[in-house]
Amino acid sequence: MDSNVPAEAQKCVMIASPHTSNWDIVFASAAFTEMKIPLKFTIKKEWFRFPFNLLIGPMGGIPIDRSPKVPGEKRLSMVDAMANIFKDRDSIAVMVTPEGTRKRTEQWKTGFWYTAKQAGVPICLGYLDYKKKKAGVGKVIWPTDLEKDMATMMEFYDQITPCYPDKFSLDPKYTKHRKL
Repeated sequence: MDSNVPAEAQKCVMIASPHTSNWDIVFASAAFTEMKIPLKFTIKKEWFRFPFNLLIGPMGGIPIDRSPKVPGEKRLSMVDAMANIFKDRDSIAVMVTPEGTRKRTEQWKTGFWYTAKQAGVPICLGYLDYKKKKAGVGKVIWPTDLEKDMATMMEFYDQITPCYPDKFSLDPKYTKHRKL
């Protein structure tokens, strides 16, 4: 485990990539606990019903409720709902898997970038490198330019070996070369 944890990891959007195995969440949670990072993840509020709430809450789940608070009010976007999580907290690292799935996908989701920008928090590049048997937080990116920031992320994750390399892909929109 990498013991050089940036101070920004205490309040950030934490990327968890590559995400190719169900074990990634278990290993990442253990590593982030060891690094004393207040890791949480978002999940639909419907998953917080009994008996799932008994497991999801203690694991770090935060329910997302996008429904209007007042009749006639517009439903919150996912970005707005996630950005609101940061408002009244001094420390929280919200974990996001930009691939959106454990299957191979060529397109990364970018809502996490908009969330970090709107919330005024950095994006920390968390990783599990299965080849090196190492977990940690790499670069810290303060969102400024989507294309440039995503290219920086692709360059970073190009050096990380996932559990199942055949299930991982960098987003070709943001990189000119691909390792995997």
